Amino acid sequence: MRLVPRTRLLMWTALLVAPLAALAGLWPASLPPALLLIGLLVVLVLFDAACAPGRLDHLSVEADPVTRLSKDRPGHLALYFNNDTARDREIRIGLPLPREVESDREELRVLVPGGKRRSLARWDCTPRRRGNYGLANCYVEAASPLGFWSLRRTLPLRAELRVYPDLTGERKQVAALFLNRGTLGIHTLRQTGKGRDFEKLRDYIPGDSFEDIHWKATAKRGRPVTKVYQIERTQEVYVILDASRLSARELENPARPGTRVSTLERFINAALVLAWAAERQGDLFGLLTFSDRVLDFIRARNGQAHYTLCRDTLYTLSPGMVTPDYDELFAFLRTRLRRRALLVFLTALDDPVLAENFTHNASLVCRQHLMLVNMIQPPGARPLFDAPAATVDDLYQRLGGHLIREKLLELEKSLGRHGVQFNLLANEQLSAQVVTQYLEVRRRQLL
Repeated sequence: MRLVPRTRLLMWTALLVAPLAALAGLWPASLPPALLLIGLLVVLVLFDAACAPGRLDHLSVEADPVTRLSKDRPGHLALYFNNDTARDREIRIGLPLPREVESDREELRVLVPGGKRRSLARWDCTPRRRGNYGLANCYVEAASPLGFWSLRRTLPLRAELRVYPDLTGERKQVAALFLNRGTLGIHTLRQTGKGRDFEKLRDYIPGDSFEDIHWKATAKRGRPVTKVYQIERTQEVYVILDASRLSARELENPARPGTRVSTLERFINAALVLAWAAERQGDLFGLLTFSDRVLDFIRARNGQAHYTLCRDTLYTLSPGMVTPDYDELFAFLRTRLRRRALLVFLTALDDPVLAENFTHNASLVCRQHLMLVNMIQPPGARPLFDAPAATVDDLYQRLGGHLIREKLLELEKSLGRHGVQFNLLANEQLSAQVVTQYLEVRRRQLL
């Protein structure tokens, strides 16, 4: 707690003390009345300072234990002030927000009513980076009774800001998935195939395939009996997300043109959108994050509580400056995932050493699970002569991009021989393309 002079004190000092001191110096006879007036002002100022500490007594502040915000979207932090006295109090407050959370406000004036009533104050802010941030203090200021001093005090505050990824842009790209209908979108999407889930037995009908006849039931009942299958409605979908050093590379931010985000940020958005799509289609969604080791593993389930768990796991994830360990990753997958599942990898394989290691380990898992390996297309990775080069430097840059593209095409063929689908996805349409792959797997019943 400390006292700070207010403008009123400085103004009275300038208007009263300085002229009286100058008058006493020019006219000695006016010295006693000048000293009397200056002394009276000093007494009032000291009396005001003595009464000031009681202005913030019995005042406390609270906040919601957890405030959830979305990255780059305006929000607010709710503050609740308690005044246990009978008098209303006008205070000025300040918050030490982290630098990742921007705010147009430097202060906020609040009138706190007396009578043990709570007063609500909203502090507007816009987070620029996802993560978990804590607030431990709130600074308050109140004027003294005569207004010569400002009393400042630090009140304890327990508040947690959770900044989640903003999925607004991704939702617009896959808006049809979020319609609350019984189909996959606005129109009914016909699903081909007979399915693999056994439903029931029925009598044989001419035209039924011999491979569908249930021979034991036929022998028991004395007449042909056929097995009926249904389309799979509950499948396991796992997103395997790379949080190693290559995921720290920055890309253009589609949501805010002119800014850049890490590759991991784009991966997280795509993973959450795919989780939402799987929930809408009735499938089980799981999550695995890794770098030089397996970081988090959430077994496939469904429901809003499970989606919240996945979101809470991802919103604090940051890239590590380490090399991914695919040996440990695939050993973990072989031991933990017994049921056949769709594995959607979000990683970067433009490093030849990592690509070779990934291909070797993928051959151990691809027979049991269906693997989709996705990578954001590197900038400049395109054919050499798709556009004319303006300068010699531009020519060499295009040549480097052409070589990267050729390496990735070779990787696609290498993985394709093992039945693994490798895709180069556009940064701007990453989430939509990942969800499209998932829907195509469901439509073709590849699981």
